[in-house]
Amino acid sequence: MSAILNIPAATSGYRVLSQADIIAEIAQLPEAAAILGGKPSEWTIRDVADGYINAVFIVDGPEGGVCAKQGLPYVRYHGESWPLDEKRSFFEASYMRRLEPIVGQLAPKLLHFDPVLQFIVMEKLSPHVVLRGALIEGQTFPKVAADIGRYVAAASFHTSDLGVPFERKFEDIATFSGNVSLLRISVDLIFTDPYVEVWRNRFVPELAGWAKAFREDTELKSAVAIRRNAFLSNRQALLHGDLHSGSVMVTEDETRVIDGEFSTFGPIGFDLGAFIANLVINWYAQGAYVRDKAEREAHQRYLLDQIVTLWETFRAEFLRLWDTHPDTGGDGYPASHFADAAGRARLATIRHDYVQAIFEDLVAFAAIKMIRRVLSYAQVADFLVIEDTVRRAEVQAATLAFARTVLKDPARFADLGAFLDAIPHFERTTLDPALAR
Repeated sequence: MSAILNIPAATSGYRVLSQADIIAEIAQLPEAAAILGGKPSEWTIRDVADGYINAVFIVDGPEGGVCAKQGLPYVRYHGESWPLDEKRSFFEASYMRRLEPIVGQLAPKLLHFDPVLQFIVMEKLSPHVVLRGALIEGQTFPKVAADIGRYVAAASFHTSDLGVPFERKFEDIATFSGNVSLLRISVDLIFTDPYVEVWRNRFVPELAGWAKAFREDTELKSAVAIRRNAFLSNRQALLHGDLHSGSVMVTEDETRVIDGEFSTFGPIGFDLGAFIANLVINWYAQGAYVRDKAEREAHQRYLLDQIVTLWETFRAEFLRLWDTHPDTGGDGYPASHFADAAGRARLATIRHDYVQAIFEDLVAFAAIKMIRRVLSYAQVADFLVIEDTVRRAEVQAATLAFARTVLKDPARFADLGAFLDAIPHFERTTLDPALAR
């Protein structure tokens, strides 16, 4: 039986839930009610939404807590002036169901999904904290990079042509191809808006020169267009679609990936690049924080080490899965075609080239995501906490300069060492883009 939910044909009966409605809905769910304990009158509820899109609440009872989330018929931050299909919660729930047997404890447990109300109830993560805020404060977590590497390796292998028969993959694609409202947001905000003038774009006035330079840079826009097309046409594996430091919750010992509403099929390197982009963003932002120099430099070294750990863990785990699951039914490279010594040698080369192509995608998508987080909508707290807009613009310009070079000179970044070595070279980038080459 498929773990994917059936797409709701209609949402008649949908309504935006009040806090009292949420308590009443959860009271009817035996598993969630048992986690909370006590009576509904003893439960408390608080709004914890810190993103732009959904309504999110934590409900606590005498024994424990749960997280409740509802897809709204608009972008929460803007209200009805920006309509949005509320059925996006269906895709988040489907993503959680699809990956539950694959990633296990690296994601919260889905307790309930109501397809009419577009209402999700899931495990409350405590004492976990959002990774982005912790990185801004200079905290370090020893396991997060390796955990994310394993998460992406498992999720991508087991939803690709390497890990499942094409019939199962096509079933998955048919489900997630319906997530068009959030895919449109991804295409616009990531790949299009930073290179045009549009009302959604957000950047400090000091970066106006950079924004203009990017709008006029045909070579840069061509590099982005190639990746936009790959994002839309390469249905390599199931993606989280918005894997950044704000969608990861951590403790010293645990990592959990949340917020899969942007899930879609695309290039494996997209999720990896998105997460690494946020580590690089935090690296540059650290340069403007009021912090002891030695402490700041130690944290920046930690961030670069995390990028290495993430990639090396992903690569090793992905290849291990491919090597140890030759008979999963994946139709991409049937094991029977590579059974003799010559075949095994050739398959080893194929695997190396396959993973290298993922790395090349990773680097390009990371650069594109960096640009998006500086010039497009939905800025990140890493930069927003820098109140001095000139200083903020300086570290953002460094981020843009690095990203531009990555996209326009890809041959220079054929391995991770070259990528990491280049980051500090842009730390003192000028606010004049014409001089930052």
